[in-house]
Amino acid sequence: MKLIETKDAVGSVLCHDITRIIKGVEKGPVFRKGHVVKEEDIPVLLSVGKEHLYVWEKEEGILHEDEGAEILRQVCQGGSREEAYGDKGERKVFNYMSASLPSEGKIELTAETDGLLKVNGRGLYTVNSFGQMMIATRHGNTAVKKGDKLCGTRIIPLVIEEKKMRAMEKKLSEVTREPLIRLLPFKKKKYAVINTGSEVFKGRIKDTFTPVIIEKMDSFNAELIGHTAYDDDNEAVTTKIKEFLEKGTDIVLCTGGMSVDPDDKTPLAIKNTGARVVSYGAPVLPGAMFMLAYTDKGQAVVGLPGCVMYAKRTIFDLVLPRLIADDEVTAEELCSLGEGGLCLNCPVCTYPNCGFGKHGF
Repeated sequence: MKLIETKDAVGSVLCHDITRIIKGVEKGPVFRKGHVVKEEDIPVLLSVGKEHLYVWEKEEGILHEDEGAEILRQVCQGGSREEAYGDKGERKVFNYMSASLPSEGKIELTAETDGLLKVNGRGLYTVNSFGQMMIATRHGNTAVKKGDKLCGTRIIPLVIEEKKMRAMEKKLSEVTREPLIRLLPFKKKKYAVINTGSEVFKGRIKDTFTPVIIEKMDSFNAELIGHTAYDDDNEAVTTKIKEFLEKGTDIVLCTGGMSVDPDDKTPLAIKNTGARVVSYGAPVLPGAMFMLAYTDKGQAVVGLPGCVMYAKRTIFDLVLPRLIADDEVTAEELCSLGEGGLCLNCPVCTYPNCGFGKHGF
């Protein structure tokens, strides 16, 4: 820390807050500790009686908090500073995200498109375990909108040892070579719905399942290209699934008929299509009787249990954003949903910010 005249302070870093008091109007810091003094700041500093300032004195091997924050941005977003900011320091879009300008050791990433947020949990833990630095994110594998904040990075002290940041980068490279934050844009999907069960096919009850599916799919701008109903006839359902797939349907949704009752034959129908079954059953309530399979072309065939028709949030809501973003779901990931997989059907649902399904998926 050194003392300099304010008129010579451009480019220097303040070591303390500068307070401005205007009676009845304002009392608070006009510049905070860590602020880099600009030419236009000089008159403001002089107006609050600061003709001399304590500023940070650059030391070899010591980084200012904003320099450290830029390193955290790179491990989160990827890319160089030139890729994240323009020639004049303006924000640019990189990897479907934009980064705020460094301020007080903090940088935030914002979504520049609707998409699926992916967070590297192991990498995130690695960074946060070093101390004096932190990254906080939204839950991974959740849908986000353009303009949503995705994460915030922060250097805790005013300065940090460069060797500490480099040690973090080295350790992180042993865990992952990918950026910690990825945003997968949603794709325009075509889908079909097959209702199964004699009660709907024979008109004994009204189909209230399909409108729920259409509402959910509309929220992702998906296009319905086919809808039909069948009796409890697994061979007919298998044939229809194959027909939809041959027409280039991205997602085939089979509603109902997912239990172990003798009349419920949807799982058998899906299996007989030849699609690779990821799982029949998931540790999520509501939604335990969920089924997911993929064709060799990556098309998804989904068996939806009856709870999707009436429950506010189910396993389908956890998996659907990933289907829309072409992010393949594995059996191991479905198994990991057990912790946090109990939806309490709160009167005011805050999904996806609630705990439902947030752990490990």
